[in-house]
This record gives sequence, C-alpha cells and structure tokens, in this order.
Amino acid sequence: MNPTIHNITFDCAEDPYDLGLFWSELLGRPLADDDKPGDPEAVLRDPDGGPTLLFVRVPEGKTVKNRIHFDLRPRGRTRAAEVERALALGARLVADRTRPDGRGWVTLADPEGNEFCVERGDSDTVTDAPATPGE
Repeated sequence: MNPTIHNITFDCAEDPYDLGLFWSELLGRPLADDDKPGDPEAVLRDPDGGPTLLFVRVPEGKTVKNRIHFDLRPRGRTRAAEVERALALGARLVADRTRPDGRGWVTLADPEGNEFCVERGDSDTVTDAPATPGE
C-alpha cells in the first residue's frame, strides 16, 4: 500500500504561530485549539481530510527559492482581489506574470519568504488575445 501525505511542513525562523495565523487567514483554516504564540509548532488541519499544514520552528532562516510551492486558485473572487487580500495579510509581491489575455499567475511570498502563486480565479475572464510566444 502506498503512503499518503500527512503533513506539509513549513520551517519557521520566527514564531510558527504567527506564520500559521497568516496561512489560517489566507486559506480559511483555523489553527488548532491548543496552538499559542511562542509554541515551537502550529497546525492547520484540512476539514476535508487533506494534508495538515505544520509550522515548525527551526534555527536557520530561509536562504534560497522554494523547490515546491502552492498554486492557489481563488474561489468567488478574482486573482487581483485575492492578491490584494494576501498583501493586506502580510504577503509580499515577488512577480506578476499575468498575461494580457488574463492567463498567468502572480507570485507572492508569505511573511517568512515562502513563495506561492495565485492563479486565475473563478471570477476572472480570459480574452481571445493571442498568447505571447513561448508562454
């Protein structure tokens, strides 16, 4: 029998609770009831049974680009609205790869520098404008 993904773990140089709060607000998943500021770890469980997001304090900070990241697809709002919401929660803009036809994505970083992308939302439209060659 094959394994399942139990946790997706974020290393945190700062307070795991604070980073957990950012992702809790962004994804609409509550922090575990027993998580408190200053704890060495914090947990966000998926109410649908998917992997838990686990935030764990480590001694070193992030130094290179992520080799794996989340691609988020907004539900009930546009990509632009979701990006603005994430920025208001403490994310940082890394790159806007939105194309003139509406395709593409925006790369953001959470407060610890972990990159994630926001794709086109279900409220966005795509035009028939020709895509840029190579994209």
